[in-house]
Amino acid sequence: MLLSRIKNPLTKLNVKQQMVLLFLILVSPVFLLNWYANTKAEQILKSHVTNAYEELNKQNHFLINRDIDSINRIMTTIIQNPTTQKMIIKDNEIQYDRVKKYSEMSTLLSNNSVAISGGEAIYYNLFVYDPNGSYEFAPTVPSLDRQTSASSVFFYTDQNNMPWINIALKQKGKGILVYIDNLGPRADQKTLAYLRVVNNISKGNSVVGILVATKVEKKIEESFKTVSLPEGGEIYLTDWSNRILASSTSQLGDSLVLPEQSETGSETTNTIKDDYIYVTHSKYSLNQKLVYRIPVKSLLQQQSALKKVIQLISIVYSLFALVVMMYFWRSLMNPLQKLAVFARSHEPGKPLSKESSQERNDEVGVLIYSVHNMANRINDMIHDRYYMEIKQKESQLQLLYQQINPHLLYNTLESIYWKSSLEGNTASAEMIKELSKLMRISLSRGRELISLEEELEHAVAYTSLQQKRYEYGFRVRWNISNEVLQNLIPKITLQPLIENAIIHGVMNMGEDGEITINAYQTEENIILTVEDNGYKETDYAAINQIVNEAQSENVSGYGIRNVHQRIQLHFGDQYGLHYEARDGEGTRVNVLIPKRVSMESY
Repeated sequence: MLLSRIKNPLTKLNVKQQMVLLFLILVSPVFLLNWYANTKAEQILKSHVTNAYEELNKQNHFLINRDIDSINRIMTTIIQNPTTQKMIIKDNEIQYDRVKKYSEMSTLLSNNSVAISGGEAIYYNLFVYDPNGSYEFAPTVPSLDRQTSASSVFFYTDQNNMPWINIALKQKGKGILVYIDNLGPRADQKTLAYLRVVNNISKGNSVVGILVATKVEKKIEESFKTVSLPEGGEIYLTDWSNRILASSTSQLGDSLVLPEQSETGSETTNTIKDDYIYVTHSKYSLNQKLVYRIPVKSLLQQQSALKKVIQLISIVYSLFALVVMMYFWRSLMNPLQKLAVFARSHEPGKPLSKESSQERNDEVGVLIYSVHNMANRINDMIHDRYYMEIKQKESQLQLLYQQINPHLLYNTLESIYWKSSLEGNTASAEMIKELSKLMRISLSRGRELISLEEELEHAVAYTSLQQKRYEYGFRVRWNISNEVLQNLIPKITLQPLIENAIIHGVMNMGEDGEITINAYQTEENIILTVEDNGYKETDYAAINQIVNEAQSENVSGYGIRNVHQRIQLHFGDQYGLHYEARDGEGTRVNVLIPKRVSMESY
């Protein structure tokens, strides 16, 4: 009674107002979904673009290291050149010989300079260790600008030794990339240099000097120009302490502030912040980082424009839909009400009172026609399903008839066994008895999993048949723990393994052949092994590969692969077969299955 007295507040509104209110209720989720979709699209765009730049960063770092390798190869050529090796300081040299060596070395270094666009070049300088100051005529102040100084050979002593020289000496001939903020006495000479110690080839412990390639940052910055980043994107090559070795913004020697990153162990990482996306590729062996800093605003600029267009379209569409809805509501209500009455009253499977026809060409007409047509299709599907159920029952009945044949064969073998026993053919009778055991256990009343005790009975019957079959009998040893007999195992697991051991192991060994079957349990698993003492060489890796192949055109190995796959289908991929060499001669196959005992009947 109380509910009947409560009036619906919508009844105070006319139908048009109710339709407008309904329209607003229906349109509101569209805008919410639009906002959510734009947010998710932005996140997905950031993630996908970041992944793409990770791969680009990795390739870019590879190209930079390839350029450095080119410098290293040129240095190797210079070091091995006889002119360089002659630069070792000798006390008995005359001044003329020193000047000549100095001139030849300068020419060699100048000829190996690598030109870079814009008139820049990678310059090679040799700093020779001259403890006694024998080359007092040579300049002592190196210059990064070869246009003002053509000198490329310099000499240092223990007194004017520079810190980067000690860094190079510690590498013992290995190349290293070093930021130098003071190449010589001039403090304004900043450069990224590649250093290598020049050892005397004739005397391994003797150091000729330090070979220095300057302006390497220019070469790296040329590589940066080939990378296409969004507007405002920056590239930095830093050392492990985030000091800039080269960049697309000419900030050599400055410290780059990077966001904290979790230790993932991966060479390539990314961090997405509100203002920037950082993509970093770390080269642990060289203590280098290649960093892309990409402005989020620039990256999402096109996406933001698309977002505004979608929002504008949504608003315009909503206004248009409102007008159309108010204009056509009268012509839609009656047909839809009739359609609702039909949908409520129609019983699936009951024939329609009249054939469906499309009387209207608009969407309502299509809807009415489609509903009637769908009702017809549902009726047809019900009839088809009824027909399929009848066919399925006929197929099941046919399958039951077909299952009679194996049981008939089993019963026939039993009859032949008793007749052979009565006639005195004991050997034949025993073989028939073993064969009937194989047939009975193979059927297993339709069960796929049987107890290990039943499986062993099947295997014993098979080995007994095989021993009677071959002229020279082999020995079979059974080492089975009683505690594993009730464990479940896929049926016909041991027979293919024993068959392989006979055919490929002991067939031609006569009485010397021996097959051993072991079964024991661990804390969680059951382990079965089938061993033979065969003498043939066996490729166990190839056998294990055949076993683990999901599908193979190779006919060999079908039986053991079938066993392996059935075990994994029942218990999981961590179980199955594994072949290995037996202690001494022969082959061992290990079967790993889980402990699983069940009294349920399959």
